[in-house]
Amino acid sequence: MASSSESSENSESFLRKRRGDALVSDSLSHDSCSETVQDEDSTKYEKKVGVSLQTGTYWLTRIVLLRALAFIYFVAFTVAYNQNKQLIGEKGLMPCKDYLRSVKRYVGGKIGFAALAYTPSVLWFMDWNEMDANLDGIALAGMALSGFVLIMGSANMIIMGVLWILYHSIVNVGQLWYSFGWESQLLESVFLGIFLCPLWSLSPMPRRCPPSLVSIWTFRWLIVRIMLGAGLIKIRGDRCWRELTCMDYHYETQPVPNPMSYYMHRSPWWFHRFETLSNHFIELVVPFFTFMGRRMCMLNGVLQILFQVVLIISGNLSFLNWLTIVPSLACFDDAALAFLFRRSGRATQTLLQIQTEEASGLKPAPSKGMLIRRVLNVSLGILIAYLSVPVVMNLLSSRQMMNTSFDPLRIVNTYGAFGSVTKERTEVVFQGTLSVNHTGEEVVWEEYEFLCKPGALDRRPCLISPYHYRLDWLMWFAAFQTYEQSEWVIHIAGRLLANDSTVLSLMGHNPFQNREKPRWIRGEHFRYKFTRPGSSSAAQGKWWVRKRIGPYFPPVNLDSLRSYFQSRNWPLPGSY
Repeated sequence: MASSSESSENSESFLRKRRGDALVSDSLSHDSCSETVQDEDSTKYEKKVGVSLQTGTYWLTRIVLLRALAFIYFVAFTVAYNQNKQLIGEKGLMPCKDYLRSVKRYVGGKIGFAALAYTPSVLWFMDWNEMDANLDGIALAGMALSGFVLIMGSANMIIMGVLWILYHSIVNVGQLWYSFGWESQLLESVFLGIFLCPLWSLSPMPRRCPPSLVSIWTFRWLIVRIMLGAGLIKIRGDRCWRELTCMDYHYETQPVPNPMSYYMHRSPWWFHRFETLSNHFIELVVPFFTFMGRRMCMLNGVLQILFQVVLIISGNLSFLNWLTIVPSLACFDDAALAFLFRRSGRATQTLLQIQTEEASGLKPAPSKGMLIRRVLNVSLGILIAYLSVPVVMNLLSSRQMMNTSFDPLRIVNTYGAFGSVTKERTEVVFQGTLSVNHTGEEVVWEEYEFLCKPGALDRRPCLISPYHYRLDWLMWFAAFQTYEQSEWVIHIAGRLLANDSTVLSLMGHNPFQNREKPRWIRGEHFRYKFTRPGSSSAAQGKWWVRKRIGPYFPPVNLDSLRSYFQSRNWPLPGSY
């Protein structure tokens, strides 16, 4: 065994060698975030040294954040690829080509700065006659880039910037189908992710581009705003949040319940009160832990992640809860996240080497590029602080708005969820018949099924999160409005009369598949409730019981819808 003095001499010799290598690399570097090559001897050295990771650095945090963001983006672009053609494509329910034309007319008939400011999208510059191909191309490019980042655990500013632009291009023409708060939250998260990355390097551990504390704090500021916005909108909104009774209804009436929702709904009353109090504590108190030092900040991260996991287990809320976990990860430094990485892995060994060098005072002198990067990071902090002013004012306002953007690029936004909770679940059920006359008692009405939302009483609630069926979600809103307020419901009815394959691809069951087209379609309004475990209905395999409220829209056929479609410039059903 070598003596301690021999070990000290070997260490000093190694550190002198690393100092020389760093200075040579610094003098030759032109990229502010270029890699310093790690030679084989230094790798072996680090494996022998039993050094624990120091606190206060965020190299591993960056890898985890980028992978988490990439996962959500991959899901979002997959949803876009599978559903955009049916919703906003050439034969979609709300073609984005028509929307772009209306924006173009509104801004003076030219595609210029005004059009881009109103609707930022690369689709302005693409061939509108191939809109389906354009939408697919954007989604596939997004899937490819996000998949690369997910696998590699690294990205650069170029890749993250392109992902941000691509998703912006979809969201801004998505109209009603992309009108939810999680779209802005995803765009804001990835905008912040741009500044986590080096400009060019694709190394997971770019030695000359350490994660900026400013970037880490922008993510922490995001989770603070998300939670406070959600908590305050509840306290100022539905009185059931103040009376601690909202959870008596939430699991049954949320947009798309899952199987666990059924059992959570039947929890004891005291457990629902505990849930509501816990919700208020996590959303209104815990966010302030972020500013109380490392341990309290990590406690905030742990509680927020556990809270989101509970929400994921108990309902299908798209990728919202998965996405909200992402900024919570910024509450943890390298020492806290080291358990996610192999001790002998390249990332951990490189980090140990970096921390050893810095502890020995061998941190390379800043290059010109590194100084420019510091200016960029400070500029980011100033920008986020400036754009946060109206957001903070909104949080403090008694007329708080939720899920609102104050700038066209959605860089800093307001958030909130379930400011009001519906006390009863109502559903719109589409029914069709082959009968020539829809008024006779002998008429047989057959029901369509959606992919996930409640319909057939014996169909188990689906489990799809983080995936998302946009039409199913919008049908939840339509059920407590009227068809006059949701005209697209009648558009669907017309397309069903024509057995339109585009719309039917968004449905789970077509009762007229391989049969004649239905002659009449109607919408029926029902009140749905979970069956009680152990009841006769549950014993029959039913998850739901329902009671008819009345007609949602009257029976319609192609002839009766002709003038309705023409007045709205919709193509007549079957004319595609």
